[in-house]
Amino acid sequence: MALIEDGRVIKTYPVSTSKRPASCLADSFGTPSGLHAIADKIGDDAPKGTVFKGRVATGRLFSDFPEEERKKNLITSRIIRLRGLEDNKNSGPGCDSYDRFIYIHGTNHEDRIGEPFSGGCIEMINNDVIELFDCVDSGDHIWIT
Repeated sequence: MALIEDGRVIKTYPVSTSKRPASCLADSFGTPSGLHAIADKIGDDAPKGTVFKGRVATGRLFSDFPEEERKKNLITSRIIRLRGLEDNKNSGPGCDSYDRFIYIHGTNHEDRIGEPFSGGCIEMINNDVIELFDCVDSGDHIWIT
């Protein structure tokens, strides 16, 4: 992922996207392509590693969860929720990125960053998603290719 400001690449980050083929379709579990905007920023003051369920901080770090739960791909540290901006591609019935709960977020499986691993979201190293979260604003554009 590249953070671009005034047409210049400011920083690049390693990420993981879906383990399934890219797709904008609902229930595909593919990472959607196209132009998006940041719709919501969630978890501003949460400690690094905080687990979110239903976009709400649990108050627990992923290391506090039982081993079976930690095997799952948890949403950690920050959530940057995306809204698709292209009608009938990533916005609208059957393809809406916002309705699909597509996020940029941290993960408890940082060792998997760089390989396809998610259920459709864009996953980042926890320190990186916190840094990115602090650099972007609601309404900023995200282009997913």
